[in-house]
Amino acid sequence: MTYQYHDESIIKTLAEDTTFVFGSNLAGEHSSGAAKTALEHFGALNGVGRGWSGQSFAIPTMNEHLQQMPLSQIQHYIDDFKTYTKNHPKNKYFLTSIGCGIAGYKVEEIAPMFKGISHNVIFPASFRPFVEKSLPKLNQKFLHELFNEDRIYAAQEDELSLEQFNLTDNEISLAKIIINTQMYPNDSNGRDRTFEIEDILHNLSSKAVQFPALSASRFILGGAVLAILELYIINESDFIDVWNGSREISAPKPAHKAKK
Repeated sequence: MTYQYHDESIIKTLAEDTTFVFGSNLAGEHSSGAAKTALEHFGALNGVGRGWSGQSFAIPTMNEHLQQMPLSQIQHYIDDFKTYTKNHPKNKYFLTSIGCGIAGYKVEEIAPMFKGISHNVIFPASFRPFVEKSLPKLNQKFLHELFNEDRIYAAQEDELSLEQFNLTDNEISLAKIIINTQMYPNDSNGRDRTFEIEDILHNLSSKAVQFPALSASRFILGGAVLAILELYIINESDFIDVWNGSREISAPKPAHKAKK
């Protein structure tokens, strides 16, 4: 069973059994974007920045000072929403692209957090590659295709074209997640990852056969490796094994699964 999707156009009405879900701030100031739509058309209340009100449901992506929340905190509120949808199965939930507007996150960072949610959620079309398809196996062909010198430079200049890749649709989705995951100099939670990336590059240069030794793009390259390590919950030795072609690694199973 797959999810339903909407085209992300602005709406002002929904069926009575459908709740408008929007990204909010903990101050409950609904002054722009989907939050303003929720306030004007779906019963959201000023001062209420979390949970249900009227025909709307607020998921915080910014704090009470209107500053971006770390992804780990947003995940906590999304997990609460997952529980809510599970406990109210007769309702439908029209989810907007929370966190991808004023909060400043990319779809690739937010959408995977919803994997495994109940099937009464109607997703933005842009979320589809990240909530419906499982991550592919990590294999040598994919790594060598991604960590190509020209592509790393293109990624650094934000000029990477997916047409350059000889990959499946699932692998292209994975490449987008990796390239768009913020790691250097700080990750999306504000942690300095510079020394960690330097260690990774040092180890790979001596153990991963023909791993590209880039200068201008070395930290972009190292950040992408770090993103893979965290996404697949593996270490550098695992990565080296895959790079050298001695094995493939399956993606970890999601922590939350929808009931059939």
